[in-house]
Amino acid sequence: MKAQVTLTSAEAKRLVAKATATHPKVKRALEQGIVAIGLGTTNAYVIEEILGEKVEKGRYLAGFVDALGTCVVPKEMRLKEVVIERGSRINESITAVVERMKPGDVLIKGANAVDARGIAGVMLASEVGGTIASIYGIAKARGIDIIIPVTLEKFIPGSLEDISKEAGINVISRSTGIPVGIFPVAGEIITEIEAFKLLFGVEALPMGAGGIGGGEGSRTFLLKGDAERVEEAFRTVRIIKGESAVTPARGKCSECSYTQCPHSGKG
Repeated sequence: MKAQVTLTSAEAKRLVAKATATHPKVKRALEQGIVAIGLGTTNAYVIEEILGEKVEKGRYLAGFVDALGTCVVPKEMRLKEVVIERGSRINESITAVVERMKPGDVLIKGANAVDARGIAGVMLASEVGGTIASIYGIAKARGIDIIIPVTLEKFIPGSLEDISKEAGINVISRSTGIPVGIFPVAGEIITEIEAFKLLFGVEALPMGAGGIGGGEGSRTFLLKGDAERVEEAFRTVRIIKGESAVTPARGKCSECSYTQCPHSGKG
């Protein structure tokens, strides 16, 4: 059986979050170890799916991109990262808990981009690299599972490894937002394609991208597989249709410390 579905950006995040929450590695770590969930809107959806509680998604953010360009949520407006140990939420930051994480534990990290090789990219607005710089090396050294929920809205052509050689805060002369670097991250990518497979066992073939009238950033898929499974996938899509878009928490541009951003009025 074949079905056709279109998912907006927010709807795709919800689908990917559902798949991430049911991933065997995540389920095992929730029962027996540690699941650390980095900031990011898709990760906020993951928290809702795991914990069953609402999250102020516009505040579960560090950096974001909106119509004005690249930006950050002021630290005082951000929510704390969620860390779960043996099924219970604990009051510990990711940078602290990673020091005692081990194989079998899971780090869930969002991304700003994903390329055709399955490498994710995390934008860096901090000159010391932000959270990813302090946890990535430890995770890779110890063999900690890194799972990266990222929708195909963030798919880019080219190589993120190549782009990372060219980008950097201090090499940008002009920017429509905050200048950033880009950090290539290797982990298990979960896009809508993997989500449909994990949740329903159906093949999802991207057949269209973008839209208008609220459909900006959307993706259209052809679903293919066993009739009962395709029907289940279609019913789930119908349920998540209408997912509200996320509005990021913005500080006052006039109070921003990023002088290179044209909206601060200081550049």
